[in-house]
Amino acid sequence: MPAYKYEALDNAGKTARGLIEADNVKAARAQLRGRALVPLDVTLVQAAAANDARARFGRRVFSASGLAIWTRQLAGLVAAGLPLERALTALADESEDPRQRELLAQLRAEVNAGSPFARAMAGSPREFDDVYRAVVAAGEQSGQLGTVLERLADDLEERQALRGKLIGAALYPAIVSLVAVVIVIFLVTYVVPQVASVFAGGKRALPFLTSAMLAISSFVRSWGWLVALGLAGGIGALMFARRNEGFRERFDAFWLTLPLIGRLARGYNAARFAGTLAMLANAGVPILKALQAAAETLNNRAMRADAMAALVQVREGAPLASAMASKKRFPGLLAMFARLGEQTGQLPVMLQRAANQLGAEVQRRAMALATLLEPLLIVAMGAVVMLIVLAVLLPIIQLNTWVK
Repeated sequence: MPAYKYEALDNAGKTARGLIEADNVKAARAQLRGRALVPLDVTLVQAAAANDARARFGRRVFSASGLAIWTRQLAGLVAAGLPLERALTALADESEDPRQRELLAQLRAEVNAGSPFARAMAGSPREFDDVYRAVVAAGEQSGQLGTVLERLADDLEERQALRGKLIGAALYPAIVSLVAVVIVIFLVTYVVPQVASVFAGGKRALPFLTSAMLAISSFVRSWGWLVALGLAGGIGALMFARRNEGFRERFDAFWLTLPLIGRLARGYNAARFAGTLAMLANAGVPILKALQAAAETLNNRAMRADAMAALVQVREGAPLASAMASKKRFPGLLAMFARLGEQTGQLPVMLQRAANQLGAEVQRRAMALATLLEPLLIVAMGAVVMLIVLAVLLPIIQLNTWVK
């Protein structure tokens, strides 16, 4: 039966809100009256969820970490032998977020109506992507939904851990860079002009460093807003241009050629591709469908195009290892493990090992880069501040020399 979201008044005149299952709106109102409630508003959950989503500008119900936790909880309940609809009911009752309760009530209603769980999830593509639904569908078909959900939760958590470590490695250099820019702008636009005004009436020439700093200060104060506006406009134009698939693919291909960031991007995307492909293959998803779903998880459009080209080769009869080896944007490690997996008949296991090694390599490189950037940024910031201080002190030293 479909689920309805209701708002009603009890005997004390207080407003009561919740969810109720009924065949139609009229039956839902009748149930509320049977509970001594006066219905004010009864709305189908799916429509209510769509309206709420529009009201919140498309904000997702589950965050990335929240989806991993919810998947782990559902896997535990299903593995313990609890029927799927009862597991969804238990999770809905425990949820403190009304939007999650509405989403789970919608899923439970469709499951109770006889719809497969994966098909019920298809109504919420923002929450459950193609890979998620493909894994769930494979678990339902094999009768091992609990085990498959456990693997899916592991994959989501590993992906979150890798992303968190990369963000953590880049966070400190980003903060240092931001603070350095703010300090330099403050010194150039406020401190340098204040000190320079003391020597403005002098007849002697100022030192070259001081004159250069004053020129920079004058430019920043006069045209800094225009430079900032130009940078903001350039970033906006780039973001707009990336909506074009052809431009984005060329831009992502160029991004992969950068000396340090390119290798990190290649490793991260390859690790994600290998991990997703391993999970889907292990769940029993056909290799062609698994390849297509794994390719769609790649953020880099150039690597996604290579993965789709490899899919065409596999469809034509080529081994997966040969298809991946022909795509130079993917690390050779991935093709090597795929070849070992095909030779030993343990392709999912070998792909997962490749994903683990690629992820570990990405973490190592990211931490090494962050460790190198931290002292370099501090030294660079110190050098800039030292130049500004010298530009301020040199006229004072020169004046002291003249006095003597």
